[in-house]
Amino acid sequence: MSQPSEPSAAAPSPMPAPDPLREAFRERGYVAGDALATALRLVVALGKPLLLEGPAGVGKTEAAKTLAAALGTRLIRLQCYEGLDAQAALYEWNYARQLLHLRAAEAGGRPVTDDDLYGPEFLMRRPLLEAISQPTPPVLLIDEVDRADDAFEAFLLELLAEWQVTVPELGTISATARPHVILTSNRARELSDALRRRCLYLWVDYPSRTQELEIVRARLPGISEALAAQVTRAVHALRELPLGKPPGVAETLDWAAALVALHRDHLDEEALRVTLGAVLKLREDQTLARATLERLARG
Repeated sequence: MSQPSEPSAAAPSPMPAPDPLREAFRERGYVAGDALATALRLVVALGKPLLLEGPAGVGKTEAAKTLAAALGTRLIRLQCYEGLDAQAALYEWNYARQLLHLRAAEAGGRPVTDDDLYGPEFLMRRPLLEAISQPTPPVLLIDEVDRADDAFEAFLLELLAEWQVTVPELGTISATARPHVILTSNRARELSDALRRRCLYLWVDYPSRTQELEIVRARLPGISEALAAQVTRAVHALRELPLGKPPGVAETLDWAAALVALHRDHLDEEALRVTLGAVLKLREDQTLARATLERLARG
Protein backbone atom coordinates (compact mmCIF):
# COMPACT_ATOMS: atom_id res chain seq x y z
CA MET A 1 0.00 0.00 0.00
CA SER A 2 1.45 3.19 -0.98
CA GLN A 3 1.93 5.87 1.61
CA PRO A 4 0.38 9.22 1.07
CA SER A 5 3.01 11.49 -0.18
CA GLU A 6 4.17 14.35 1.96
CA PRO A 7 2.78 17.63 0.88
CA SER A 8 5.37 19.27 -1.17
CA ALA A 9 6.72 22.62 -0.15
CA ALA A 10 4.88 25.43 -1.78
CA ALA A 11 6.57 26.44 -4.96
CA PRO A 12 7.95 29.94 -4.83
CA SER A 13 5.72 32.42 -6.51
CA PRO A 14 7.05 33.37 -9.90
CA MET A 15 8.45 36.82 -10.13
CA PRO A 16 5.95 39.12 -11.82
CA ALA A 17 6.92 39.86 -15.38
CA PRO A 18 8.02 43.44 -15.97
CA ASP A 19 5.20 45.59 -17.28
CA PRO A 20 6.37 46.58 -20.79
CA LEU A 21 4.21 49.70 -20.87
CA ARG A 22 5.47 50.87 -17.49
CA GLU A 23 9.03 50.26 -18.58
CA ALA A 24 8.38 52.20 -21.78
CA PHE A 25 7.10 55.09 -19.68
CA ARG A 26 10.17 54.98 -17.47
CA GLU A 27 12.45 55.04 -20.52
CA ARG A 28 10.74 58.29 -21.50
CA GLY A 29 11.22 59.84 -18.05
CA TYR A 30 7.66 59.27 -16.80
CA VAL A 31 7.47 57.37 -13.52
CA ALA A 32 3.98 55.84 -13.45
CA GLY A 33 2.60 54.41 -10.20
CA ASP A 34 0.88 51.03 -10.06
CA ALA A 35 -2.64 52.41 -10.44
CA LEU A 36 -1.85 54.63 -13.42
CA ALA A 37 0.21 51.96 -15.18
CA THR A 38 -2.65 49.47 -14.76
CA ALA A 39 -5.28 51.96 -15.94
CA LEU A 40 -3.30 52.75 -19.08
CA ARG A 41 -2.85 49.05 -19.84
CA LEU A 42 -6.62 48.65 -19.60
CA VAL A 43 -7.17 51.56 -22.00
CA VAL A 44 -5.19 49.62 -24.58
CA ALA A 45 -6.56 46.17 -23.69
CA LEU A 46 -10.25 47.05 -23.34
CA GLY A 47 -10.57 50.02 -25.66
CA LYS A 48 -12.29 52.03 -22.90
CA PRO A 49 -11.70 55.75 -22.43
CA LEU A 50 -9.86 56.74 -19.24
CA LEU A 51 -10.89 59.77 -17.22
CA LEU A 52 -7.98 61.19 -15.21
CA GLU A 53 -8.92 63.69 -12.53
CA GLY A 54 -6.66 65.48 -10.11
CA PRO A 55 -4.97 68.78 -9.33
CA ALA A 56 -3.34 70.73 -12.14
CA GLY A 57 0.28 69.80 -12.75
CA VAL A 58 0.30 66.18 -11.58
CA GLY A 59 1.06 64.74 -15.03
CA LYS A 60 -2.35 63.87 -16.48
CA THR A 61 -1.69 65.43 -19.88
CA GLU A 62 1.86 64.12 -19.90
CA ALA A 63 0.53 60.59 -19.33
CA ALA A 64 -1.38 60.76 -22.62
CA LYS A 65 1.63 62.17 -24.47
CA THR A 66 3.86 59.44 -23.06
CA LEU A 67 1.31 56.74 -23.91
CA ALA A 68 1.36 57.86 -27.54
CA ALA A 69 5.16 57.81 -27.58
CA ALA A 70 5.28 54.40 -25.90
CA LEU A 71 2.81 52.93 -28.40
CA GLY A 72 4.56 54.59 -31.33
CA THR A 73 1.38 56.26 -32.49
CA ARG A 74 0.05 59.76 -33.05
CA LEU A 75 -1.14 61.98 -30.24
CA ILE A 76 -4.18 64.04 -31.24
CA ARG A 77 -5.16 66.64 -28.67
CA LEU A 78 -8.44 68.46 -28.22
CA GLN A 79 -8.04 71.31 -25.74
CA CYS A 80 -11.47 72.04 -24.27
CA TYR A 81 -12.67 75.50 -23.34
CA GLU A 82 -15.88 77.27 -22.46
CA GLY A 83 -18.00 77.68 -25.58
CA LEU A 84 -16.38 74.82 -27.51
CA ASP A 85 -18.96 73.27 -29.83
CA ALA A 86 -19.07 70.08 -31.84
CA GLN A 87 -18.40 71.83 -35.13
CA ALA A 88 -15.15 73.38 -33.91
CA ALA A 89 -14.00 70.02 -32.54
CA LEU A 90 -14.86 68.12 -35.73
CA TYR A 91 -14.18 70.07 -38.94
CA GLU A 92 -14.29 73.33 -40.84
CA TRP A 93 -14.55 74.06 -44.52
CA ASN A 94 -11.62 75.82 -46.13
CA TYR A 95 -13.55 78.82 -47.42
CA ALA A 96 -10.49 80.56 -48.88
CA ARG A 97 -9.59 77.51 -50.96
CA GLN A 98 -13.22 77.05 -52.02
CA LEU A 99 -13.31 80.66 -53.20
CA LEU A 100 -10.13 80.26 -55.23
CA HIS A 101 -11.56 77.12 -56.81
CA LEU A 102 -14.79 78.92 -57.61
CA ARG A 103 -12.99 81.86 -59.25
CA ALA A 104 -10.75 79.57 -61.27
CA ALA A 105 -13.79 77.66 -62.51
CA GLU A 106 -15.61 80.87 -63.45
CA ALA A 107 -12.53 82.17 -65.29
CA GLY A 108 -12.39 78.92 -67.24
CA GLY A 109 -16.08 79.06 -68.03
CA ARG A 110 -16.76 75.83 -66.14
CA PRO A 111 -19.92 75.37 -64.06
CA VAL A 112 -19.47 74.76 -60.33
CA THR A 113 -21.79 72.67 -58.22
CA ASP A 114 -22.01 72.17 -54.43
CA ASP A 115 -20.38 68.78 -54.88
CA ASP A 116 -17.36 70.54 -56.35
CA LEU A 117 -17.07 72.87 -53.37
CA TYR A 118 -17.80 70.45 -50.53
CA GLY A 119 -15.47 67.62 -51.39
CA PRO A 120 -12.87 66.07 -49.02
CA GLU A 121 -10.12 68.27 -50.47
CA PHE A 122 -11.78 71.34 -48.90
CA LEU A 123 -12.43 69.71 -45.51
CA MET A 124 -10.16 70.73 -42.63
CA ARG A 125 -10.29 68.00 -40.01
CA ARG A 126 -10.24 69.16 -36.41
CA PRO A 127 -9.09 66.85 -33.58
CA LEU A 128 -12.12 64.56 -33.23
CA LEU A 129 -12.59 63.92 -36.95
CA GLU A 130 -8.83 63.58 -37.39
CA ALA A 131 -8.77 60.98 -34.60
CA ILE A 132 -11.41 58.74 -36.16
CA SER A 133 -9.86 59.04 -39.62
CA GLN A 134 -6.55 57.40 -38.72
CA PRO A 135 -5.67 53.99 -40.18
CA THR A 136 -4.07 52.92 -36.87
CA PRO A 137 -5.36 53.84 -33.39
CA PRO A 138 -3.98 57.19 -32.22
CA VAL A 139 -4.07 58.44 -28.64
CA LEU A 140 -6.88 61.00 -28.45
CA LEU A 141 -6.33 63.42 -25.56
CA ILE A 142 -9.48 65.34 -24.61
CA ASP A 143 -7.82 67.79 -22.27
CA GLU A 144 -9.63 69.63 -19.46
CA VAL A 145 -13.04 68.32 -20.47
CA ASP A 146 -14.45 70.04 -17.37
CA ARG A 147 -13.95 73.41 -19.13
CA ALA A 148 -16.45 72.49 -21.88
CA ASP A 149 -20.15 72.92 -21.27
CA ASP A 150 -22.90 70.33 -20.85
CA ALA A 151 -23.94 70.42 -24.52
CA PHE A 152 -20.46 69.50 -25.73
CA GLU A 153 -20.23 66.78 -23.11
CA ALA A 154 -23.49 65.29 -24.45
CA PHE A 155 -22.05 65.30 -27.97
CA LEU A 156 -18.89 63.66 -26.68
CA LEU A 157 -20.94 60.87 -25.12
CA GLU A 158 -22.51 60.11 -28.47
CA LEU A 159 -19.13 60.07 -30.20
CA LEU A 160 -17.59 57.76 -27.60
CA ALA A 161 -20.54 55.37 -28.03
CA GLU A 162 -20.85 55.30 -31.80
CA TRP A 163 -17.43 56.32 -33.08
CA GLN A 164 -18.95 57.96 -36.09
CA VAL A 165 -19.89 61.51 -37.06
CA THR A 166 -22.02 62.99 -39.79
CA VAL A 167 -20.80 65.74 -42.08
CA PRO A 168 -23.98 66.85 -43.88
CA GLU A 169 -22.23 67.42 -47.20
CA LEU A 170 -20.27 64.13 -47.09
CA GLY A 171 -22.42 61.74 -45.08
CA THR A 172 -21.48 59.57 -42.11
CA ILE A 173 -17.82 58.96 -41.37
CA SER A 174 -17.05 55.96 -39.14
CA ALA A 175 -13.81 55.30 -37.30
CA THR A 176 -11.48 53.00 -39.15
CA ALA A 177 -9.49 52.36 -35.96
CA ARG A 178 -10.88 53.23 -32.53
CA PRO A 179 -8.57 55.71 -30.75
CA HIS A 180 -7.13 55.18 -27.27
CA VAL A 181 -8.91 57.96 -25.39
CA ILE A 182 -7.63 59.86 -22.34
CA LEU A 183 -9.83 62.57 -20.83
CA THR A 184 -8.46 64.91 -18.19
CA SER A 185 -10.31 67.07 -15.69
CA ASN A 186 -9.20 69.48 -12.97
CA ARG A 187 -12.77 69.41 -11.53
CA ALA A 188 -13.58 72.98 -12.55
CA ARG A 189 -17.13 71.62 -12.80
CA GLU A 190 -18.72 68.28 -12.04
CA LEU A 191 -18.93 65.90 -15.00
CA SER A 192 -22.08 63.93 -15.72
CA ASP A 193 -22.64 60.45 -14.37
CA ALA A 194 -23.19 59.28 -17.96
CA LEU A 195 -19.68 60.33 -18.98
CA ARG A 196 -18.17 58.75 -15.87
CA ARG A 197 -19.97 55.47 -16.60
CA ARG A 198 -18.52 55.49 -20.10
CA CYS A 199 -14.94 55.71 -18.81
CA LEU A 200 -12.44 54.01 -16.60
CA TYR A 201 -11.56 56.42 -13.82
CA LEU A 202 -8.45 57.32 -11.88
CA TRP A 203 -7.74 60.11 -9.43
CA VAL A 204 -4.17 61.31 -9.93
CA ASP A 205 -2.69 63.02 -6.90
CA TYR A 206 0.68 64.62 -6.32
CA PRO A 207 3.42 61.95 -6.25
CA SER A 208 4.97 60.87 -2.99
CA ARG A 209 8.29 62.46 -2.11
CA THR A 210 10.13 59.28 -3.07
CA GLN A 211 8.31 59.04 -6.37
CA GLU A 212 8.88 62.70 -7.18
CA LEU A 213 12.59 62.32 -6.42
CA GLU A 214 12.60 59.43 -8.88
CA ILE A 215 10.88 61.62 -11.48
CA VAL A 216 13.49 64.36 -11.04
CA ARG A 217 16.31 61.85 -11.44
CA ALA A 218 14.69 60.35 -14.54
CA ARG A 219 14.04 63.68 -16.27
CA LEU A 220 17.28 65.41 -15.20
CA PRO A 221 19.93 62.69 -15.14
CA GLY A 222 22.74 65.20 -14.60
CA ILE A 223 21.36 66.65 -11.37
CA SER A 224 23.27 66.07 -8.14
CA GLU A 225 21.65 63.78 -5.58
CA ALA A 226 21.80 66.50 -2.93
CA LEU A 227 20.07 69.08 -5.10
CA ALA A 228 17.38 66.63 -6.28
CA ALA A 229 16.63 65.67 -2.69
CA GLN A 230 16.54 69.31 -1.52
CA VAL A 231 14.21 70.40 -4.31
CA THR A 232 11.72 67.59 -3.77
CA ARG A 233 11.77 68.12 -0.02
CA ALA A 234 11.14 71.84 -0.49
CA VAL A 235 8.29 71.27 -2.99
CA HIS A 236 6.54 68.89 -0.60
CA ALA A 237 6.88 71.43 2.19
CA LEU A 238 5.35 74.06 -0.11
CA ARG A 239 2.34 71.86 -0.86
CA GLU A 240 1.52 71.77 2.86
CA LEU A 241 1.08 75.55 2.86
CA PRO A 242 -2.24 77.23 1.94
CA LEU A 243 -0.94 78.44 -1.42
CA GLY A 244 -3.10 79.86 -4.18
CA LYS A 245 -1.30 77.78 -6.80
CA PRO A 246 0.58 74.84 -5.28
CA PRO A 247 3.46 73.66 -7.46
CA GLY A 248 2.85 70.66 -9.71
CA VAL A 249 5.39 68.19 -10.98
CA ALA A 250 6.10 70.47 -13.93
CA GLU A 251 7.13 73.25 -11.53
CA THR A 252 9.34 70.83 -9.60
CA LEU A 253 11.12 69.94 -12.83
CA ASP A 254 11.33 73.58 -13.93
CA TRP A 255 12.86 74.55 -10.62
CA ALA A 256 15.38 71.73 -10.65
CA ALA A 257 16.28 72.48 -14.29
CA ALA A 258 16.75 76.18 -13.49
CA LEU A 259 19.12 75.36 -10.63
CA VAL A 260 21.09 72.95 -12.84
CA ALA A 261 21.29 75.59 -15.59
CA LEU A 262 22.75 78.02 -13.03
CA HIS A 263 25.34 75.38 -12.01
CA ARG A 264 23.94 75.07 -8.51
CA ASP A 265 24.58 71.78 -6.78
CA HIS A 266 22.60 72.56 -3.64
CA LEU A 267 19.76 74.82 -2.61
CA ASP A 268 20.97 77.69 -0.46
CA GLU A 269 19.31 81.03 0.34
CA GLU A 270 20.89 82.79 -2.65
CA ALA A 271 19.81 80.05 -5.09
CA LEU A 272 16.36 80.17 -3.59
CA ARG A 273 16.10 83.95 -3.99
CA VAL A 274 17.01 83.98 -7.68
CA THR A 275 14.97 80.93 -8.75
CA LEU A 276 11.79 81.14 -6.67
CA GLY A 277 9.81 82.28 -9.71
CA ALA A 278 10.36 78.88 -11.32
CA VAL A 279 8.27 77.15 -8.69
CA LEU A 280 5.83 79.72 -7.30
CA LYS A 281 3.94 81.87 -9.79
CA LEU A 282 1.98 84.17 -7.46
CA ARG A 283 3.55 87.03 -5.49
CA GLU A 284 1.32 86.21 -2.50
CA ASP A 285 2.50 82.57 -2.56
CA GLN A 286 6.14 83.66 -2.68
CA THR A 287 5.63 85.91 0.33
CA LEU A 288 3.84 83.19 2.25
CA ALA A 289 6.43 80.51 1.47
CA ARG A 290 9.65 82.46 1.82
CA ALA A 291 10.20 81.77 5.53
CA THR A 292 9.55 78.04 5.07
CA LEU A 293 11.92 77.80 2.12
CA GLU A 294 14.68 79.77 3.81
CA ARG A 295 14.47 77.49 6.82
CA LEU A 296 14.78 74.47 4.54
CA ALA A 297 17.70 76.04 2.66
CA ARG A 298 19.55 76.60 5.93
CA GLY A 299 19.03 72.89 6.67
